[in-house]
Amino acid sequence: MAANSSYKAMYDIVEQAKDGTIFIPDDFVTYGTPDAVRSGLTRLCRNGKLHRFAKGIYYVPMYDKWDGTLREPSLDTIAQKIAQRDNARIIPTGAYALNKLGLSTQVPANIIYITDASARQVKFGEGKSITFRHSNDLGNFAYQSKLMQLAVIAMREIGEKLITEEQVSKIKKMITEHVSEQDFKHDIVLAPTWVKMILQR
Repeated sequence: MAANSSYKAMYDIVEQAKDGTIFIPDDFVTYGTPDAVRSGLTRLCRNGKLHRFAKGIYYVPMYDKWDGTLREPSLDTIAQKIAQRDNARIIPTGAYALNKLGLSTQVPANIIYITDASARQVKFGEGKSITFRHSNDLGNFAYQSKLMQLAVIAMREIGEKLITEEQVSKIKKMITEHVSEQDFKHDIVLAPTWVKMILQR
């Protein structure tokens, strides 16, 4: 495919994509050589069709409907795209897991996921990053319910001695509302003993 037709094919795909859609060079692998794709991405950024988020990660610009400012895609969306590319499973950890569950309003500048794939770090902006830490504990990835998985990770992050009754009741309410009985029975077996005791009482 000549460079121009390669660019045209890439342009058409980006043009039809929703605002905020994330693209990586691999998405265009069938449309030209690596060089043609690289130069196509550069042109798409130059004419404002794409914005570069970090090395090898681009997104269709999305603007705030009230004040027209450019909004970046969420870090979680970016992380999920990288995981999809690497055919990896990922789980948010630390302060970010608490934030995703609504147990903390703090959004850390550096978010950490555990993954069953290789470790890597994506840096962007001033002192911000997404880190993937390899975990050999495959039990972390055996949960059927994503919410149960996140709840257990968050509870482990807070710690048995520090978890408050308020946090426990919030977690239990979410589980009651969003986790099926079947998934709960399967997943509770995977949780640490102290977490099991709290969630089953």
